[in-house]
Formats: sequence, structure tokens, C-alpha cells
Amino acid sequence: MAATSISAPTAPPLRRFLLLATVLYILWFVGYEQWLAIDGRLDAFLSTNITAASALALRLFGFQAQVDGLDPYLLRLNGQPMVHVGHPCNGLVLYALFAGFVLAYPGPVRRKLWYIPLGILAIYLLNVIRIGALALNHLYYHQSVEFNHHYTFTFVVYACIFLLWMLWARRLADQPAVSRPAYA
Repeated sequence: MAATSISAPTAPPLRRFLLLATVLYILWFVGYEQWLAIDGRLDAFLSTNITAASALALRLFGFQAQVDGLDPYLLRLNGQPMVHVGHPCNGLVLYALFAGFVLAYPGPVRRKLWYIPLGILAIYLLNVIRIGALALNHLYYHQSVEFNHHYTFTFVVYACIFLLWMLWARRLADQPAVSRPAYA
């Protein structure tokens, strides 16, 4: 007589994903809105860092860019104020959104351990480019800054995050089939 094993039924993949995504959102809401945002140090660090990194990137391309001496969130070009990096634009929500999707979506934990930091780094670099591009936009064609800030760059950033998600879902989340020994 063959032994049978009794196991608890597993949740359908979509239900599991939605449940995990909801739990992660609640954790984010409680952790960020009720603690990190009130404390403000993480947002301040990220906003200052993105501003400084964008100024450095612009200097590497030959522009006279610097962070304002009195306002660490203000990027200047040629001594003129160009972009003020507010806390909503420092990328933290994007990092959490990206990481939450990858964590909630099925896939090997070992791949998640390298893919999440790599994806966050890609989003960070994209945000540095975005801030630098907004500064150049302000310098050369300031009439379109509001439109590009609210629409063009928002679309580009979310499209890139979507592509990172698709790379995860279509290519990296798949676990290779494990061969099991046959029993006689």
C-alpha cells in the first residue's frame, strides 16, 4: 500500500500575490507613514543624496553644477537654482514599490536577494538621471519643466520599473525544474 501525504491546500497564485502585496502595503504604511516619514531622517538623507549625485553626474558631463550651500535639496547650474528635490521625489516610494512586487511575486529567494538591490540601484541611477535632466530642461527650456516633471519623467520611470517587473516575472522568477530520483 502506498503512503499518502496530507498537505494543506495552497492558495492560488493570484490570491497569494494579492495577499502578500496587501500585507506588504500595510507594513509599508505603518512603517513609513507612522514612523519613517515622521522621523524624516531617511527622506532627508535620500533627498540630499539624490541632489548631490545629480550634481556630480552633471559635473562629469562638464556642467557647472553644485548643491546649494544653504539648502541641501537644491541643485544649481551656473549658480542659478534649477531643481529642488522634495521628499516625494527622492525615490523611496519607488524602491518600496519595486521591492514589494518582487517579494510578493513567486520566485526563488536567492534570486530575490540579488535582484531587489540591483533593481533599486537601477531605479536610483534613473532618478539621478531624471533630476539632472530636469535641471538641464530648466536651464535650456524652462517652459516645459512642469509638464516633463509631472508626465514625461513619471512615465519613463514607471515604464522602467514595469520593465524590471516583467524581467522578474517572465525570466527570473521561474524556478528550474528539479529532477527527483525515481522510486521503484
